[in-house]
Formats: sequence, structure tokens, C-alpha cells
Amino acid sequence: MKKGIHPEYGKVVFRDTSCGKMFLIGSTCTSQETIVWEDGHTYPLINLDVSSASHPIYTGEQRQAKAEGRVAGFQQRFAKRSLTKSKGV
Repeated sequence: MKKGIHPEYGKVVFRDTSCGKMFLIGSTCTSQETIVWEDGHTYPLINLDVSSASHPIYTGEQRQAKAEGRVAGFQQRFAKRSLTKSKGV
């Protein structure tokens, strides 16, 4: 590799601010904030709005909402049919 053209790679803590989950992974990101990790070492801290710990696709919340929507739609259609049958139409 050419010297001086690649960013420094090291361990960084990423914190998901929406749920508080923290990840220690390798990255080229830098930050002025630091945090002492569970192993006693100090690492740069990067705050994230969304991560795999809180994103609906990874947590399954989006699928649950879709399923609930389908059930509610079915119940609405079924309720309309039962009302028309009870009225004798």
C-alpha cells in the first residue's frame, strides 16, 4: 500500500442513540468524543440515529405492522359482508 493516502484504521465504539445499544468495531471514523469500553480501553465514540439494533427491518417491527394491517383489512371486509347478510341484502 502507498503510505500517507489511507485513513487510520482502528477500533471505534458506535452508540445507537435511539435505543442505547453500543458496538465496538473496526472503522476509519474519528471523533473528538471518547468512551471507556468494557475492556478498560478508551475508544472514539460515534453517535448514530439508527443502527441494526433499532431499524424496523432488522427488529421485525415493520413486518409486524404490515401483518396487523392485513388482519385489520380482512376484518373490515368480513364485517361489511356480515352486515349485508344480516340486513338481508
